[in-house]
Amino acid sequence: MNSRKLFALMMLSPLASACSHSSTAPVARNAASGAPEASGPEGEAEPASPSVRPEEGEALGSKRNAPAAAPRSARASRADNPPLDEKLDRPGLGTTWGETRSSYVSNQAFDRADFEHPFALVTLNYNDEAGVRAMARRAGNSYASFESSNVDVGQGAMTVHVLDEHGAPLTHENIGGRDYVVGADGQRYTIQIENHSANRFEAVATVDGLDVVDGKDGSLGKRGYLIEPWATLEIDGFRRNQAEVAAFRFGAVRDAYAARKGNDRNVGVIGIAFFQQRGSSLPWMDRELDRRDAADPFPGRFAAPPPRAR
Repeated sequence: MNSRKLFALMMLSPLASACSHSSTAPVARNAASGAPEASGPEGEAEPASPSVRPEEGEALGSKRNAPAAAPRSARASRADNPPLDEKLDRPGLGTTWGETRSSYVSNQAFDRADFEHPFALVTLNYNDEAGVRAMARRAGNSYASFESSNVDVGQGAMTVHVLDEHGAPLTHENIGGRDYVVGADGQRYTIQIENHSANRFEAVATVDGLDVVDGKDGSLGKRGYLIEPWATLEIDGFRRNQAEVAAFRFGAVRDAYAARKGNDRNVGVIGIAFFQQRGSSLPWMDRELDRRDAADPFPGRFAAPPPRAR
């Protein structure tokens, strides 16, 4: 059997939010490790030197994940005629490479029940309010009524939120079967996942088609973050190294991390794939749901005769 499947190493939830959160305990927020970094062609900060991903069979506890590389500017110095990409700016929002924030992680082994196929997959499209309303019109809805974002996953095993920088859920709308999150230019956001079960799960997350751990094209074969039973995981940036992330911030599409790396094709979408641990089972199977649906609050509808006297 492939040793990668048996002893694959993965990231834990940030220690700044605690390695394991009780469903009743407050979740600590990750704090910025310093002042926001300058962005753009002259002031852009470079991340720490990337660590090398391990070969198969690497021992537990070594540095596993390579940080995302800082974006290179796609815009050179301006001339009388701006470059073509500036003439054809796309409307709406993308996710930029934000300021550095403290976010500590460690490594653990996790054996997937099915390495290639997640048991649940979440897709969240995002845009500014005007962009979401445009998508609503395209889907035949003349008006979109926004509510707090709250997406249940795996028959209620987990819940996914997109939070603003104050920890409040961003508004969202379901349009044509798709969930759209409404953001604003310059706003920082966090992806929050709550585990309502006694099982451990692995979450592989992408933003704008880029893996949040290594900053490269997203793939189901990559490793992600571990979510402990009854715990809360917060993913608040592209991982720079074992101790820091570059915060998720909404911005213009041309300034998005993906666009500045040369490809804005998948800007505007957040994806999360959930994998079960081998030997575990879904907490809410159809059998249990059927039993609960058929539960009778008054099973004894009529009085029974008393016992016979002896």
